[in-house]
Amino acid sequence: MTCPDGCCPARCLDLFSGAGGAAMGLHRAWPHAHITGVDVRPMPRYPFEHVVADAMTYPLEGYDFIWASPPCQAYSVANNIHQAEHPRLIDAVRERLRAAGVPWIIENVPGAPMRHFAVVCGLALGLNVKRHRWFESSELLFGTPCIGHDGDWLLVFGHTVLERGHQSGRAKGGGPVIHRRHVGTDRGREAMGISWMNRDELSEAIPPA
Repeated sequence: MTCPDGCCPARCLDLFSGAGGAAMGLHRAWPHAHITGVDVRPMPRYPFEHVVADAMTYPLEGYDFIWASPPCQAYSVANNIHQAEHPRLIDAVRERLRAAGVPWIIENVPGAPMRHFAVVCGLALGLNVKRHRWFESSELLFGTPCIGHDGDWLLVFGHTVLERGHQSGRAKGGGPVIHRRHVGTDRGREAMGISWMNRDELSEAIPPA
């Protein structure tokens, strides 16, 4: 099913929605689509219809397109430092989406167990944030080749916003000492193209672009 003018799916489902970065991207691509977000946590700033429910059991019937952003913490660089236990849901999510019989996309971080994925870099989209994400889909996807990391971009990472690191000296072992200055959440919102999220929501979000 498509919307009345035939340009987009009529109903989109946004699983593991967070505060709606991906949903806003879908809305900008398909302005007439009805978007429903699903997350186990209340998301009062989610910009569209939102349901508090388990994304792994929420019914998939009646939707024309499904987006899923399963928890990424188990695959992220930060988890290599903290060694915490986090759910690994990508394989199970993929099976659910395949069974739904409609187009779908799974989004996650570098290092996740994705198949035939496309890579998108925030800097390649004109954003001021270095953020690579991987996308696997039932459809053919094209990524945005990374154009290099020159400039004074930001990192929105680990519940903080940091300026690009600059070498400020050498450690006793000879390695570089990297200095990163913390900047405010407003700088992170501007870099990500997201105006409505708080700091913690921003750190988990994908930019709408």
